[in-house]
Amino acid sequence: MSAVDEIMQQLPLGQLASRLGTDEQTAGAAAQQAIPALLSGLHANAQDPAGAASLEGALGNHSGGLVDGGVDLDQVDPDDGQKIVGNIFGGHSDGVAQTLGSQLGGVGGDQSDLVRRLLPLLAPVVMSYLAKQMGGGAGGAGGGLLGGLLGAATGGGAAGGGGIGDLLGGMLGGGQGQQTPQSSGNPMMDMLGGMLGGGRR
Repeated sequence: MSAVDEIMQQLPLGQLASRLGTDEQTAGAAAQQAIPALLSGLHANAQDPAGAASLEGALGNHSGGLVDGGVDLDQVDPDDGQKIVGNIFGGHSDGVAQTLGSQLGGVGGDQSDLVRRLLPLLAPVVMSYLAKQMGGGAGGAGGGLLGGLLGAATGGGAAGGGGIGDLLGGMLGGGQGQQTPQSSGNPMMDMLGGMLGGGRR
């Protein structure tokens, strides 16, 4: 099962739809677009060593408990989510929302405003999922141990240098040690890689 499917399984679509003022079908379709975008954005950042270090530090501040036994959106801090979205996409946040919103046109026209409200709700969930994959967070783990955990999570050992970039690359189907977003084979990652230049901090 992919990371996106695992996260989707933990989302309460009824609660999410209520928060967004839409129906469950639209909320689910939007989440299916937004989760890969967040993972791809994190992956693009992790291609830069400083971006990877920043991400590892941020994961240390997020508990995997948020995704244990299903997400309760009342436990999600949208202000924290907005900061995460800003760190991932920077000045491209609106462009990402517009791109994702236009791809959802089949479920009720341009949904870019809905995506803008959705991303800060999902960003802490994605971070919690990643923290759980790393064994409950990176706090105090140390770079070497963290790299080992991430390498093991992707089944790739130290291939491609290990680390958070490889973990995310594996989740997104881009393989280990990916160095050129253009050759990822993942349309979402290709779009974000081009937008973000392969590594925001």
